[in-house]
Amino acid sequence: MEDDALKIRVFDELLSVCKVITFDTVDFSRELTFTGSTDEELSLVCPTAAVPDVTLAREDGWRAFRIEGVLDFSLVGILAQISTVLAAAGVGIFAVSTFNTDYILVKDENLAKALRALGDAGYEVERHR
Repeated sequence: MEDDALKIRVFDELLSVCKVITFDTVDFSRELTFTGSTDEELSLVCPTAAVPDVTLAREDGWRAFRIEGVLDFSLVGILAQISTVLAAAGVGIFAVSTFNTDYILVKDENLAKALRALGDAGYEVERHR
């Protein structure tokens, strides 16, 4: 990376990835709540403490970090670069994109290894406050 290295902001809260029946009881006021709706399922990523009762399946123990700043849609390969670094370190990811940026989730037990790999690759890592 160059002097204009991308900053990675790490969140402390444990997250869950869920398959739900409905979004009706999801607490959207909670930070780090993401939904996805397809013809096959309704998916939810949310703080583990806020997983709704309408959950059909879930996987707990995820931690999130985001690429700081607003990423222009014309930028190419940022998520690919990060996923390549993490794959080389043996860390699987679950990615979520918003209008502004990308969020990468890794299992809690792999967080230290992921952050070390990103730091070694030149990314600036900060804790969320």
